[in-house]
Amino acid sequence: MKLDILAFGAHPDDVELGCAGTILKEISLGKKVGVVDLTRGELGTRGSAEIRDQEADAAGEILGLSVRENLSFRDGFFVNDEKHQLEIIKMIRKYQPEIVLCNAIDDRHIDHEKGSKLVSDACFLSGLRKIETSIDGIAQTAWRPKVVYHYIQWKNIEPDFVVDITGFTEKKIEAILAYRSQFYDANSNEPESPITSKNFLESLNYRAQDLGRLIGTEYGEGFTAERYLAVNSLGDLI
Repeated sequence: MKLDILAFGAHPDDVELGCAGTILKEISLGKKVGVVDLTRGELGTRGSAEIRDQEADAAGEILGLSVRENLSFRDGFFVNDEKHQLEIIKMIRKYQPEIVLCNAIDDRHIDHEKGSKLVSDACFLSGLRKIETSIDGIAQTAWRPKVVYHYIQWKNIEPDFVVDITGFTEKKIEAILAYRSQFYDANSNEPESPITSKNFLESLNYRAQDLGRLIGTEYGEGFTAERYLAVNSLGDLI
């Protein structure tokens, strides 16, 4: 299955938190979008890998994804090396996306920055014909996405561009809350973490509102780019 957009997250829920509004909007425009989670989030303060698997499936249905896979890398301990790059290259060549979305370039959680660079490097390497990969014994052809964009997570990184997600924020929050084990629950007896507070949950909305304010819309999601953004004419800019 060829996808238009393939989003990667170091953990299940990274994609939902960082760019679910954009994904929902693109799917509404007829684009095929998939998600690849690098780990099962087994080191999370709350829940378990099995619970996160179920939550990721539920969130994927809410988003309307064409496919979702998990590479089962070690949460907290995966590295940017040949072994891990090859597994991501297989995913890129399997789905042949035009656009790749991935973790923030700098963030509080060490896996986010690692995942960001790992996916970015794999996107480049995936275009080299002399790197041979196969799935189920079938050789893959080289494929390099046209662009790689990084969504924003915990830290307030200045975006290179902002996508108007007005009309998609409620569905985004619904997808995030599919991870019931991870976020604010007044009745939970589980240990607290930086993302389990009511303030964090509310911050998702006011960050989207603030980014929307900056571009003259109601809600927005920000991204950083690896190269200059290009437009055909000044009229393409909003």
